[in-house]
Amino acid sequence: MSTTLAQLNQEIIACTRCARLVDYCKKIGNEKRRAYRDFEYWARPVPGFGDPKAGVLILGLAPGAHGSNRTGRPFTGDGSGNFLYRVLYKTGFASQPSSVHKDDGMELHGAYITAAVHCAPPANKPTPQEIATCARHLHREFAALDQAKTVVVLGRIAFDAYLSFLKQQGLVASKAGYLFAHGAEYQLPNGKTLLCSFHPSLQNTNTGKLTEKMMVEVFRRARKLMKQSSVAKTPQNR
Repeated sequence: MSTTLAQLNQEIIACTRCARLVDYCKKIGNEKRRAYRDFEYWARPVPGFGDPKAGVLILGLAPGAHGSNRTGRPFTGDGSGNFLYRVLYKTGFASQPSSVHKDDGMELHGAYITAAVHCAPPANKPTPQEIATCARHLHREFAALDQAKTVVVLGRIAFDAYLSFLKQQGLVASKAGYLFAHGAEYQLPNGKTLLCSFHPSLQNTNTGKLTEKMMVEVFRRARKLMKQSSVAKTPQNR
């Protein structure tokens, strides 16, 4: 991992800017879920994870209270993560189909996962102010992951967070014209491609709103775009 990204992740872990989220993460870590009563919860901000030279950046919502907030790695240890990593394995981005803790050997190839908010929020709903506060970390992550030419957003909040970043950077004048829908694809003024997917929450996957096939199609498209970008950067033989 690059020095810049590694340093940033340490700053994220140590962040205490959002008192409500800090208190909630610690509270969940102390109370625990019965099934995990023998586990020591991470109970801090969860840093990003993956390939620092990734061609694909995956942006989620926030850590799950008993998933990432317990394990310390994005989408690890809960139903959402089980679904996502299975898809990433099938599409060649993950080294194994399941992820149970941050030292289980999971590696990502060509992909990096982060979130709009790095702390688990109550009811899985961060406030607009908390999203804005965490954006200062997010913007530095985007800068460090400059090889990522495709951004896959998981859910509407992640979609809005990325568009807010583009607007603040002066890359788009307005969010108008960008509508969230599963499978939607946008070519952006910064040369990147934005792909949209429903979030792999149990609410979506258990009801069939999001199926494995639907998400596989999104990440197959992301892989195709990554390969095209790689070919475009390769010097032509003379």
